[in-house]
Amino acid sequence: MAKADYYETLGVNKNATEDEVKAAFRKAAKQYHPDLHPGDKEAEAKFKEVNEAYEVLSDKDKRAKYDQFGHAAFDPSAGGAGGGYYSGGAGFGDFADIIDSMFGGFGGFGRGSQTRNGPIAGNDLRYNLTITFEEAVFGVKKEINIPREEACHTCGGTGARPGTQPVKCAACGGSGQVRVQQNTMFGSFVTARSCDACGGTGKIVKEPCPECRGKGRLNRTKKLSVNIPAGIDNGQSLNMRGEGEAGFNGGPPGDLYIAITVKPHKQFERKGFDLHTDMPIPFTVAALGGEINVPTLRGSVKYSVPEGTQPNTVFRLREQGVPRLNTSGRGDLLVKVNVLVPKKVTEEQRELLKRLAESMGEDVSDNRAKKKAKFW
Repeated sequence: MAKADYYETLGVNKNATEDEVKAAFRKAAKQYHPDLHPGDKEAEAKFKEVNEAYEVLSDKDKRAKYDQFGHAAFDPSAGGAGGGYYSGGAGFGDFADIIDSMFGGFGGFGRGSQTRNGPIAGNDLRYNLTITFEEAVFGVKKEINIPREEACHTCGGTGARPGTQPVKCAACGGSGQVRVQQNTMFGSFVTARSCDACGGTGKIVKEPCPECRGKGRLNRTKKLSVNIPAGIDNGQSLNMRGEGEAGFNGGPPGDLYIAITVKPHKQFERKGFDLHTDMPIPFTVAALGGEINVPTLRGSVKYSVPEGTQPNTVFRLREQGVPRLNTSGRGDLLVKVNVLVPKKVTEEQRELLKRLAESMGEDVSDNRAKKKAKFW
């Protein structure tokens, strides 16, 4: 059976704005929501169609694909671009927000239905670390101090005094939720809310731990050793798994992300894994050729400048750049030469230069005695 057109399902035209699509969805959701039609399979099916249409038309990328390919864009069997997005649905967060705003959260839809009595992963942390240019190129080991919340070692994270255990919350029966009946213009509805008595944990601590005062967590500072790999670049980050804050109710700890800032170098500029630098050379070396000492981050190396080198020529020194991160080899060093012209010469040098210019057919007139011209 062919699927209905998404625009027809929501009752909007193809030029509908984002606000118009959302307004149409609100209207349709109120009309077909299953809680307003208990046991009505037709209304339930219609509501699913409305939700499916909104998930596509509320997303710019999906809407563009749908406009071009129709339903085939999201049909894996048809080789569609969407590849079957319905398992998650990027628009589900917006859908839940709309349903919450209209009905106060139905079981399974609203975020308010989540409880804290199950394992919850700890928070991720971020640490900003500044290193020198050389440390980024060659790698370095750093010691850092991370302030974070850890599980209390005295009570093992339960929050209860050693020798005791939290008890099941009598108000919610340990579920962490209480069901509340609400009367609206659409009828009477039952919604699930987090239990106020236990804060949604499903447990009550009658004898709090004296160390953490019943919280089960303490603020601590941990010293960590961080290996900065050779070749890391400015703006990159390292991930230390499990070094974030402690989880809740037996959940895993979060991760620690170390954001790297690299100080600039006075002489070298990094582009990818290559290094760039400018180097002055005498005009005689540029004209006649010769050997020069080129500075690198690993010490100076000799380089033969060919005869007739022009200003701003760039030489490439292989394998004198930055180590390639997590692989073998290095980048290159690119050296742009700046030909130095002497500001002052002796009479002997002047005569030699004039003879050189004459031999090359150049104008050798002496301008020293000429007065500076005035421009009016």
